[in-house]
Amino acid sequence: MTCLVDALFPRVGQATTELLERLGHEVVFPAGQTCCGQMHTNTGYAREAVELVRHHVDVFADADVVVTPSGSCAGSVRHQHAALARDAGDDALARRAEAVAARTYELSELLVDVLGVSDVGAYYPHRVTYHPTCHSLRLLRVGDRPLRLLRQVAGMTLLELPEAETCCGFGGTFAVKNAPTSTAMLADKMRHVLGTGAEVATAGDASCLMHIGGGLTRLRAATRTVHLAEILASTQAAVR
Repeated sequence: MTCLVDALFPRVGQATTELLERLGHEVVFPAGQTCCGQMHTNTGYAREAVELVRHHVDVFADADVVVTPSGSCAGSVRHQHAALARDAGDDALARRAEAVAARTYELSELLVDVLGVSDVGAYYPHRVTYHPTCHSLRLLRVGDRPLRLLRQVAGMTLLELPEAETCCGFGGTFAVKNAPTSTAMLADKMRHVLGTGAEVATAGDASCLMHIGGGLTRLRAATRTVHLAEILASTQAAVR
């Protein structure tokens, strides 16, 4: 569970659980989990991040598979944790972090690559456009896996987003430290989203959706943001 999901968007976590349980899998939520340390690492607090890595490894050491509805958090676990431990001189922690990282997946990766499904039985009668988030696109290289899942959703019209691979401007603390640039990037992203005529903009990261959704709300636009997990968890029975 990511920090943003836990604190601000709990429905995303619930939807992830509902989806995986519907597909026949047991979902365990370790109550002791905390931030993965991505925020600390990306803002230069490496020493503090190492302790979060240690805690993360302890909490998830016995898990068969770790899944997160976030490309950025999955990217942090897989590409930062072991390096942080090694930089701190803790090779034992680095090896343990690598073991957990090898079992960690972003949601669309788990569904398509590990579980081998693209049709999850979802029903979502709306016009939807998809924004590929930077970490999922460039760090994890999830490619078209989210689109493969969305194309199988019954009742949905999937609309292509112009310049989809362009960053929305969030970038964590980038949006705070470089607000004018971030706002300009967001304006471009919103223009493309609204140009599709979509009712819903979706993505695999709550952070990007928070940024885009906040901008759309300030414009009083009819388009809303919905996480990929929520769309995939939706069924005809739920809609009725």
